[in-house]
Amino acid sequence: MKKIFAMSALAALLGASGAASAQTVNVICSVQAEWCNMIATVYARTTGVKLNMSLKGSGEALAQLIAERDNPKTDVWFGGTGDPHLQAAESGLTLEYKSPSLPQLYPWAQQQAQQSGWKTVGIYSGPLGFGYNTELLAKKKLAVPRSWADLLKPEYKGDIQVANPASSGTAYTMIATLVQLMGEDKAYEYLKGLHKNVGQYTRSGTGPIKAVARGETAVSISFVHDAPQERMQGFPVETVTPSEGTGAEIGSMSIIKGARNLAEAKKFYEWALTPQAQTFGAAAKQFQLPSNKATPVDANVPDFKKIKMIDYDYAKYGASAERKRLIARWEKDVNSLPR
Repeated sequence: MKKIFAMSALAALLGASGAASAQTVNVICSVQAEWCNMIATVYARTTGVKLNMSLKGSGEALAQLIAERDNPKTDVWFGGTGDPHLQAAESGLTLEYKSPSLPQLYPWAQQQAQQSGWKTVGIYSGPLGFGYNTELLAKKKLAVPRSWADLLKPEYKGDIQVANPASSGTAYTMIATLVQLMGEDKAYEYLKGLHKNVGQYTRSGTGPIKAVARGETAVSISFVHDAPQERMQGFPVETVTPSEGTGAEIGSMSIIKGARNLAEAKKFYEWALTPQAQTFGAAAKQFQLPSNKATPVDANVPDFKKIKMIDYDYAKYGASAERKRLIARWEKDVNSLPR
């Protein structure tokens, strides 16, 4: 019913501008496929403008934009962790655009825009934590991990999955969180210890929680808003956030410098910041906190007030040199080790 209501509300909102058009907008979409497909379908029906969607994780999206720098084929990058969006802004890959909708957004979304020189904007936020399969933990007689320290216990060997930070913004958020929480050298010692317990590094940030849901691994390091969708499908998945503290992503959106369909790209960008458009996250069973203060908040969205959050430095850890350096150190000091 929520999905039907959201689609109906948006259709009513945009119905007046639904004249047929041959216009297209080329979008890299770094949220879940159902969300991407839903907004593409509704946007086309209500505006007549086709969204050519390319689904890619944050790291892959950034790599594509770098490769296409001299001949951009993308107009808008929608979603995905904010650090790579900040790196794209710093690298001159995205366009300065100060949206008139900014005052309607939460301060963290506005700060993301300001820190980037108005080259990106926050569209949602979600905390990092652990997912776990309740049945598998019971079967293996494993306790629920409730802290970063717990994940180093030998009983979890081979039973933890996390994404590869070279391809996943989720995993990079984990590294940046640990560095800020522990200090860099201690964080990498921690990551070496964690490496011994990791059964697989997945390409995408949602891979580990899906593996947890299907009983392929007991524990994931993932964004906690990715779990309710799996639970709704009947999988025995629960989440917890680490007691020492955790970071959060600010999912972002950027217009690409040199966009071929700039006028339509700006229209889509403005639409994506409206409360009506932002209801599509929850309608697609994605439960991040929307950035527009007027967007209804689904009951499944994590309550940030109940989570110990670090003061995540998005400007520093979104800088391209810092991101490259930390990932390179992870490859050299951690991923090269045997497990």
